[in-house]
Amino acid sequence: MPGHWCVVEGGAGPLRVYVTPTATSAASPSGVVVLCHELPREPDRATDAGRGYPALADHLSEACACPVVVPMLRGTSGSGGDFSAGGWLDDLASVLQQEPAGTGGPTWLIGFGFGGAIALRTAAQDGQARGVASIAGPADLTAWVANPEQVLGRCRRSGVISTPGFPEDVGAWAGEIVALAPLDAAARLGSRPLLVIHGSDDAEVPVAAARAIADAATDGPVDLRIVPAAGHWLRADPRVVATLVGWIERHR
Repeated sequence: MPGHWCVVEGGAGPLRVYVTPTATSAASPSGVVVLCHELPREPDRATDAGRGYPALADHLSEACACPVVVPMLRGTSGSGGDFSAGGWLDDLASVLQQEPAGTGGPTWLIGFGFGGAIALRTAAQDGQARGVASIAGPADLTAWVANPEQVLGRCRRSGVISTPGFPEDVGAWAGEIVALAPLDAAARLGSRPLLVIHGSDDAEVPVAAARAIADAATDGPVDLRIVPAAGHWLRADPRVVATLVGWIERHR
């Protein structure tokens, strides 16, 4: 049975959230899996940023017998507000504190691409997270945002920023992205498990980023998986899905 969409309050307005049928107000002993989507980068793609995630959520929920939640963070798929790294962190924190994600039990954060950096930083700041998976995630965002106006223009074209004049301070906006610092976040996970998955043929984020993230987490169990002949978009790759299921089963 597929899940459904609902709306929760975020810091910049309503957030659309996909929840699986097992996401109820009762605490789940297995915990709650939260999927953090990629940052849309192609023109006019913000409206379908959630494409493919509901199917993945339903599959993980059935395979792991636990609730799965997919929040559409501000600026994407009908959620209010405009994209900023700090805003996405605030939105994710807000979702984690509310039903259906705030149902008790451990939280497993799984981030894709830029969402991997958001998941890592959220876990570093929130001791409630039981474990983190970074899938095709970056290790350092400094070079990517070296030209803030160029990145800002790309975000406007994709639709994740639509308010004229936003942001007021472009330098501070770019600084929030750099401050995600995935390597520092991975180092702050302590004894919590980390899963890092990357495609060997990823043309957007070099595979060296996966090894750097894995190496940064020195205190807890780390699984590094390089998927042969895979590119950047991994959420529908059956090898990745099977790895996620096995990782959750082993560590919960």
